Amino acid sequence: MKKTLLILSLLSFFQLSAQENITTKQWQQDVRFLKKTVNEKYPFLFKKVTADDFNASADELYKQIPKLQEHEVIVGLSRLVSLFKYGHSYVSFHQKPFEFSGLPFRIYQFNDGVYIQGTHKNYPKAVGAKVIAVEGKPISEVLKAIEPTVEAENSQYFKAYGINNIRYPEILHAQGITDNLQSTITLTLEKNGRQFQQSFIVLPNKKRIPLTYRFVQQKNDWLSARNQDKTPLYLKNLDKIYFYEYLPKQKAVYVRHSRIRDDKSESIEAFYKRVFEFIENNDVEKLILDVRLNGGGNNYLLKPIITGIIETKKINQEGKLFVILGRNTFSACQNLVNRLDSYTNAIFVGEPTSENVNFYGDASAVELPNSKLKVQLSFAWWQDKAPWENDPWLAPQLSVDMNFNQYKNNEDPVLDAIFNFNPEGYILRPMEYIRTLFMKGDMQVLQKEVIKMAQDPRYKFFDFERKFIDTGNLLLQQGQYQPAIGIFSLVTQLFPNSANAYKSLGEAYLKIGDKEKAKALLNKSISIDSVGEVGKLAMKTLNTIK
Repeated sequence: MKKTLLILSLLSFFQLSAQENITTKQWQQDVRFLKKTVNEKYPFLFKKVTADDFNASADELYKQIPKLQEHEVIVGLSRLVSLFKYGHSYVSFHQKPFEFSGLPFRIYQFNDGVYIQGTHKNYPKAVGAKVIAVEGKPISEVLKAIEPTVEAENSQYFKAYGINNIRYPEILHAQGITDNLQSTITLTLEKNGRQFQQSFIVLPNKKRIPLTYRFVQQKNDWLSARNQDKTPLYLKNLDKIYFYEYLPKQKAVYVRHSRIRDDKSESIEAFYKRVFEFIENNDVEKLILDVRLNGGGNNYLLKPIITGIIETKKINQEGKLFVILGRNTFSACQNLVNRLDSYTNAIFVGEPTSENVNFYGDASAVELPNSKLKVQLSFAWWQDKAPWENDPWLAPQLSVDMNFNQYKNNEDPVLDAIFNFNPEGYILRPMEYIRTLFMKGDMQVLQKEVIKMAQDPRYKFFDFERKFIDTGNLLLQQGQYQPAIGIFSLVTQLFPNSANAYKSLGEAYLKIGDKEKAKALLNKSISIDSVGEVGKLAMKTLNTIK
């Protein structure tokens, strides 16, 4: 049986080059077409990458094409589109006749490492094993190599949607993890304290792993690393888009909502009507809305959720309304949590979202003229928050993530954190608190409080450094130079290795005409980040000073 599977896998794997005969010149024409289309019709996407850098990358891919195999060209196009760093702009690897092969496992990055979350039954030893290396290369190096192929808006997006690009042998080859295109990939795994090698053969006929909300479930030919003796709430009733359960001990209603679309059995509006009626008519003190698996859908279906919470005053109070976020919270669900943040008293718990707070979504397909490959490019700007609140994600006020054993044993540390939450002494809105201290001029207390919060694991995903710098830059743009200098100076004290803080402080001194001070600070930034993007920007500013 295994020999038959191997033969089928090899046959389907090597069909890629035989299916289409797109010439080098035609691929080059496709790259030129994409470059021209982006510059003429999608120039608004040049936010996180400049037009010059995008065009230079397109030209470089054009030059490389004569030396590349077909799958390397497709990965190159993916790298090019991924420069925009918007999750709705991408090149799919599942387009016929160019569909990539897939290895029969799914990995998940827990807070203690990367593990095989699920795999085909032919590899029982691998399920639940920690991934140490791929083809002899450390997993950290492999993930860094595949990251440019992912349209990642932030690190959460990569963990949720991009990390499993590791399953494509075509990407492993194109990104230099393997020297050749291989149908078998060997992973170094660790389980029960012992390391071992496991070779995986690509799935036959370009089959895809069956996933439910991005998890392999234990059924048919597939194994899950999770113990099957019970099911945690967030993985219950996955055949339904949403369900609720009353937890009498906690006097809480738990809702898991995993897509923004109507379930075939009941509309969103009807479902939430039932939920809010139950809350009003029963002994309920908390509502927990779990959207950690929610990858989005239709924004026009959000209204009953938001207005229902606002109108249910019984739970729209601080400490009574909790929203669970996660790495899969994306797209229309980002809009949902943005609006809940703005208009309700929700406390957000879990991990940050995988979408920027304001973002480009709603992609249209651009078909390349020769290969007919479709490139998804975003065209709609979604802005729920003010421009200066354009954060890389919505961060939880109470940060909680999961280790592998917690997942394996069906524990839910996020729910536990909610049930054990004591608001006494906990600052739910750090920036408001810090702003108050700053306005009072109480710098010693401010510094002490920021250091204390930065060391508190519950603020793990709250980026104090960036928040301060964003505030300073806003003041700078408003012409409030001295307050901006005060903010940036504070950041250099709190975060002495922040190249960005020194760059911003240097720019602020330049605004008030102190060129010597500006030069010294910009040089400090460059010394901290000599090869990074911040260092390059500091050097660019430095070169403008006469």
